[in-house]
Parts: sequence; structure tokens; C-alpha cells
Amino acid sequence: MEHVWASLEEALTQLVPHADASEALKDLNVVAMLHRFWEQKQTKGATRQADSLVVYESAPSPGPPFICYVTLPGGSCFGNFQCCHTQAEARRDAARVALMNSLFNELPSRRITPEFISRSLEEATAGASGALGEASDPSTSIGAYYLMLQLNIGKTMLEFQEIMTVFQLLHWNGTLKAFRERRCSRQEVISHFSQRGLDERTRSHMVLDWLQRERRSPGLLSSELNLALGELASARRTGRELRFYKEKTEILSLALDQAYGTLSPLVSEACWLNTGHSPADTQDQEQSTADDQHPEEDLRDAP
Repeated sequence: MEHVWASLEEALTQLVPHADASEALKDLNVVAMLHRFWEQKQTKGATRQADSLVVYESAPSPGPPFICYVTLPGGSCFGNFQCCHTQAEARRDAARVALMNSLFNELPSRRITPEFISRSLEEATAGASGALGEASDPSTSIGAYYLMLQLNIGKTMLEFQEIMTVFQLLHWNGTLKAFRERRCSRQEVISHFSQRGLDERTRSHMVLDWLQRERRSPGLLSSELNLALGELASARRTGRELRFYKEKTEILSLALDQAYGTLSPLVSEACWLNTGHSPADTQDQEQSTADDQHPEEDLRDAP
């Protein structure tokens, strides 16, 4: 653990060369430090120009406690986990959590290497029913995990988590099941979405799927959204990476708004407090239609 903190202090010294590294994270200018960190990565060519912005979202609230989310280049999201009495305090706390995770992600141990893959496979097989010999078969869970690691060799764990979030959402939404029913192999699905990521078209198809489920089972969306909001709040208070939870709430919120035109007061308030988006934010979203081409058809057409 000592070498981890030494590496973090070294990284902090590069950001604030004239400050005491042990006290740096208490600096009120932690927002600027986070911006500087990602600015330096962009200068070194580690991030694309289009992904260079660190985006903050303050959840509208009539009073404390205030909530703020910060989304990093690539899509990773963090929020304040302390009870904050001002919006500025919530912003600083969210930036502090994001900065710690950004710095920790720079450690050599957080990069996917052949040695890292070997250790991960051993841990995966020890904690689940499977064998190392299954790694060569993408149709197995171990094989699919191995393939994903191989496709992302050289990337950091934060970058890998961004890709894993896509597959978490596809599993949650039932899209992976639809792929299996259409006899798409795991290798096809993994290769396709590892390159494509999560775009607005995929989100729109997920919204459409939930709209269709709501028509079959009225009230389902409200129930799922309240559950997702609770998961988001719980994850935020423990300082976890939030993109999966936040994407779920936004997809469900948009589907509910399109289903009924306006959110119920209880759900609307919960959305504002937990996601930073009001119903007005969704009114300009283009509604997906049933005759749009589905992502699984895109997969079949992909080279």
C-alpha cells in the first residue's frame, strides 16, 4: 500500500509542484487540479480532443444536501459522497473523488497487461464456476471475459470499466439476450460494441424497448426508475463509479417522459436530485420509432 500512496503523491507533485502532496487533496482548488490533470493527458496525446472536457452536473435542489456529478473524458462518472450544504462544496467533493480515481488509474498496476490478464483469470475462475481452459472458448463466461481483456490490452482499468459499462447496460436492457436469440456469437457482440461504445442510437433503442414493456405492463417504468434512483444514490454515497447507474436512470426517465408526457411529481423530484436532469431536459430528445433498424441488425451488417 505504501508504494501506491508514493505513486499518488508523485502524480500530485506533477500537478501542484509547489504544494505539499499530502495536503493537496484538501486544496479548495481541487476542481482546477482535476482540469489540469486531464489537460496534461490531452497534451500528451492520451485523450482525444473531442473528449477533453470534464463535465459537471449540479442536481437542481431547493436546499441542502446538494448533489453534483462529474463526467470524465471517456464517460466515467463520479459524484460527491459527502453531505454537502452548498453547491460549490458538492462540486469540490465530486471533483475530489474523480481526481483520486484518475490518479489511482495512472498506477502501473491499473493497466491491462498479459500478467494482469493471467491474474484476473485466476481470480475469476476461483470466484466462479469455470476453468482456465475455458478462456479459449468465447461462448463461455470465462472465455468472453478473456476476449474482452485481450481486446483492451494496454488500456487502464478506468478505460476498461467504460467499455464494461456498455455490456452491463446491454445485459440490463435485455439486448444481449436478443442477440443470443438471433444466434449472434459472443465474439461478434464483444468485438462490435468494444469498437462502437454507447451512442445515442443505442440509447434510443433501449428507450424504445422500455416503452414497449411499459405498454405491456403499465407502472413498470416508475417501479424500475425508483429502483435505479436508489441504486444511484447508494453508489454515489460510497464513492463508486456511477456511469452504469446514471445511464439507467436517464434511459428510464426518458422512456417514462415519452410514455406519459410528464413525470409524476415524486419521480420527477427524485430524478432532479439523483441525476441532475429535469423533465425539460428530455423534451427535446428525438423519440425513437418502432421501424428503426435495431442494433442487432447493425451487428449482422458490421464487417
